[in-house]
Amino acid sequence: QVQLVESGGGLVQAGGSLRLSCAASGRTFTRFAMGWFRQAPGKGREFVAAIKWRDDSTYYADSVKGRFTISRDNAKNTVALQMNTLKPEDTAVYYCAAATKAIFLSSSYRTAANYDYWGQGTQVTVSS
Repeated sequence: QVQLVESGGGLVQAGGSLRLSCAASGRTFTRFAMGWFRQAPGKGREFVAAIKWRDDSTYYADSVKGRFTISRDNAKNTVALQMNTLKPEDTAVYYCAAATKAIFLSSSYRTAANYDYWGQGTQVTVSS
């Protein structure tokens, strides 16, 4: 009933930038937070960034802090991930996700199980 659609992935060289966007459609739902996760070949799904919808509080993985910025647009019901100074290690499929239930601990934003809806993912490839 709820669809999340990512866009903006692509192929870039190390040091370049990409901007990912995620749009929600379908039935309305109570949005507590939205986040970005990524999964590289042979690895599990890794937390990247999250934003609390009510007050714009943001959370970042240490590996991307200072390089990536998550933002939201309430009117458009979208969330974006600006990725700068990309590294080959950032290569992965990036997924957006929505949490409909309250998250009380800041550390819990990093946990994929706390998110209820997921997009299909968009490929980001960073060459050396």
